[in-house]
Amino acid sequence: MVELQQNNPLHGLKSETMISELVAFYDWKILYAALRLECFNTNPNMDACVKFLKKTEWARERVENFYLYRFKRMPKGNSAQFELKPRERGFADGILPRKPQPLTVELVAEMKAKATADYEQMKHNQSRSYASSSSPSYSSSSRSNDSDAATQRSNQNKPQPTFDPNNPWNK
Repeated sequence: MVELQQNNPLHGLKSETMISELVAFYDWKILYAALRLECFNTNPNMDACVKFLKKTEWARERVENFYLYRFKRMPKGNSAQFELKPRERGFADGILPRKPQPLTVELVAEMKAKATADYEQMKHNQSRSYASSSSPSYSSSSRSNDSDAATQRSNQNKPQPTFDPNNPWNK
């Protein structure tokens, strides 16, 4: 496992070092705009952020992903890589970190708006392709008729429940 970790920029990196590098390059406001973590917005300081990230795994993974793919600009992996935690991911030999991506609060807002629009477009395309891909041999009316026939067959073998209108709870 150590051999795989040697080509991961997070290997051996402490949270304090990671946050100090990010704050030195980006500033607290840009980190809050990009990550939406309140520890970067409300009274931001190094000790509080480190404490929060140590206690909150999902936030730590979000910051580590940001560090890998925005700050160090490492290539994104396949879906199997993304199922691993950022510290467990490895990169091929010879891949070196690049210069950090410059960000501003406005640029982060534009990127989020574009990502939201792309997501909505993808949802719209999926719903349209799902509706057009329904096969004509299985129409909804034929499926409901089949299920009605199965229900009628199963109901023929069951005894009818006794119901007394004076006693709705059968007690």
